Amino acid sequence: MENNQNNCIRNMMYGLNQLVALDNGTMVPAINLDNAATTPPFQAVVKEIECQMLQYGSIGRGKGQKSEHSTKIYAQGRDIVKDFVGANSNIYSVFYVNSTTDGMNKLASALIESDEDIVLTTRMEHHANDLPWRQRAKTLYAEIKADGRLCIVNLERHLIQQRGKIKYVTVTAASNVTGYVNDLHQIAKLAHRHGAKIIVDGAQIVAHRQFCMLGQSPDENIDFFVFSAHKMYSPFGGGAVVGLKEVLDAHIPQFYGGGMVEAVCDEQVRYLTVPDLYEAGSPNYPGVVGMLKSIELLKQIGFDYIAAHEQRLLRKTIHTLQQLPNVVLYGDNENIADRVGIVTFNVRGIKPEAVANFLAGHAAIAVRHAAFCAHPYVRRLTMAPEDCGIESCVAPQGMVRVSFGIYNNDDDVDAFLAALRKLLINERLNAFASRPAIAMKPNWPQDRG
Repeated sequence: MENNQNNCIRNMMYGLNQLVALDNGTMVPAINLDNAATTPPFQAVVKEIECQMLQYGSIGRGKGQKSEHSTKIYAQGRDIVKDFVGANSNIYSVFYVNSTTDGMNKLASALIESDEDIVLTTRMEHHANDLPWRQRAKTLYAEIKADGRLCIVNLERHLIQQRGKIKYVTVTAASNVTGYVNDLHQIAKLAHRHGAKIIVDGAQIVAHRQFCMLGQSPDENIDFFVFSAHKMYSPFGGGAVVGLKEVLDAHIPQFYGGGMVEAVCDEQVRYLTVPDLYEAGSPNYPGVVGMLKSIELLKQIGFDYIAAHEQRLLRKTIHTLQQLPNVVLYGDNENIADRVGIVTFNVRGIKPEAVANFLAGHAAIAVRHAAFCAHPYVRRLTMAPEDCGIESCVAPQGMVRVSFGIYNNDDDVDAFLAALRKLLINERLNAFASRPAIAMKPNWPQDRG
């Protein structure tokens, strides 16, 4: 049953069997294990965009038939987005963005009123949910535990110590480094108890787990949620921010232009309310259309299946990597129920870039290496505590990341593991060959892979 459904999903993907060149010139199908960065699109997403382009007209700016059709699709999409993230309430509004980074910057530019405002974030954040805040406000950081999980006790301590001065708590839903899923409703409850609002970076959760902004009680509600479409099988620059209408209406982002104003006079400007207030300029209609179609397809496939499939591939990969010599895994690799399909590792004696280059050049396997736009987090995972300070601001060497999509299967995992074994054997043979002959021993240990 699992194989049948996975085969159906693979048939839904666009470009999955595209051939690429290995280092020796051989053309083979690419294997994408870098889905945490960008996913391939669904075929139906590409077709939907092509279809909607036949009826494409200016959004909200004309009375022609095509313009009215496009405006209707664009406007109705806001309700689809709200339903997708469990925000079916009149307290929320939706505005479209080009990416999570774009959304976070718009929120930061609007919500921060003074450089004395205090924002509490964490040391496990992507730069998109760190730099926009540290550039505009005073930022405090909740630390992580030894296993890489967020330390909720430390986060609460900050809230207590600041005595209601923290305006916003901003945190990732799922880490792009370890895949840990944070208990956001618990964090929301803590934030609200101390007078703060919560902002969630949802980039890594939307394609993996069902998410609901509304909690079991109002104090558990998520106030703002930001995500990108290019990580959920529609890589056309779409994304959205879902947030409290009342708060958004009381602020204005530092992005100005047409479409956000009711009237402009010689000495005065009257601005519209959310969502128009946050969508200056011509909108990315293809990005929105693609995102809406990908939402429909993800809901059809079902997040119960997605989570179970992902956990199975994750467990298989981790189990085998634990058996390989000189492979170092990061995070808690025993209790993985709170992780989306991400594995990070290093190979002793081989730079992460060299591992990634080998996998791509010899097996057409795409992975990510380095620090994944999360330098403070990666430092804490890979370096000794005394080396994680601020005296020298140098990017960490990082690690290698494997990340799964809904279409990946056992063959993809097996190909990755086989290629990694080959790399380990080659490295062993190279090291072996460089030794003097007298050092050669007949009882050289067998390959553990």
